[in-house]
Amino acid sequence: MSQVEIYTTRFCGFCIAAKRLLKKKGVGFAEIDVGRDPERRAEMVKRAGGGYTVPQIFIDGAHVGGCDELYALERAGKLDPMLKAG
Repeated sequence: MSQVEIYTTRFCGFCIAAKRLLKKKGVGFAEIDVGRDPERRAEMVKRAGGGYTVPQIFIDGAHVGGCDELYALERAGKLDPMLKAG
């Protein structure tokens, strides 16, 4: 199973939706709350190539994007292979 990391904030609806999809698939993930941690937010922006909105999702270190991109991968049938690659 792949290693999934998701940068979030506490009251973000898109973060909740992304985590819901991952949980539905039985995928464990490391959640990094950047809401009150400017150093972690800066880390997220750097890793995401300038992406500053949450969530920012990484699978095996590769930047996937946000919630919309995660669901687009799911609709295209590409998410499961990514999650099983690790």
